[in-house]
Amino acid sequence: MRSDRSSAGWPLKIAAAGGLLFLHLPILLIFVYAFTTEEKSFQWPPPGFTTQWFAVAWNRPDVWDALTLSVKVASIATLIALVLGTLAAAAVARSAFFGREAISLLVILPIALPGIVTGIALRSAFSLAEIPYSMWTIILGHGTFCIVVVYNNAVARFRRTSGSLIEASMDLGADGFQTFRYVVLPNIATALLAGGMLAFALSFDEVIVTTFTGGQQATLPIWMLEELIRPRQRPVTNVVAMLVVIVTFLPILAAYYLTRDTDRISGSGK
Repeated sequence: MRSDRSSAGWPLKIAAAGGLLFLHLPILLIFVYAFTTEEKSFQWPPPGFTTQWFAVAWNRPDVWDALTLSVKVASIATLIALVLGTLAAAAVARSAFFGREAISLLVILPIALPGIVTGIALRSAFSLAEIPYSMWTIILGHGTFCIVVVYNNAVARFRRTSGSLIEASMDLGADGFQTFRYVVLPNIATALLAGGMLAFALSFDEVIVTTFTGGQQATLPIWMLEELIRPRQRPVTNVVAMLVVIVTFLPILAAYYLTRDTDRISGSGK
């Protein structure tokens, strides 16, 4: 019986390894081409390896301008998402009212829509309201899907937190703010942190919505797209792509570790 299980496991392991290679091999190629000596084209195998492109990318002001804008947009969009997403999650999870499920669906809908649909809708709205394109229009666009990420994490944690904790706090004389600060917030803190990290990562590498809402503003992903269309130094683009991979991978990894052991309901007792 044990030998049958081990023999049956090898095809699954091979299939899993093949799937991982299919998903991540292109990303590994980006890392390889960040060190190539070839400036204009992709050759395999690379003719040589060098680290000079890291210094070139470091000294290019357009890279820093795009990176600064991306960090600003992602940070502010994440902050807005944390506030609005948490409030929406609290209203849906802790209250019973007519149309609650419909409201929950409407909150989640923006992330289910294709990015091009969201981008066209936002561009039409900004044009109708005569709002000039700027960093803030990008932030509003990113907020539409960042709120959903925070909402999903927060509403799941609210539902796993026993209402008896809040009732006990109020019975002991705590007001609403004290209950939120000392009871609710500690129970949902890791969910909010994970949701915020995921929202930051999604905002940092967003392309489609930014294309419709950015005007002349170029975030780092938009800068990369323009460099691929009109290449000057391809390895510099690959160096920046490495940065984007690292910046987006670390928050997602941290969010995974923060939320992987949250299936137990807080306050439910033994």
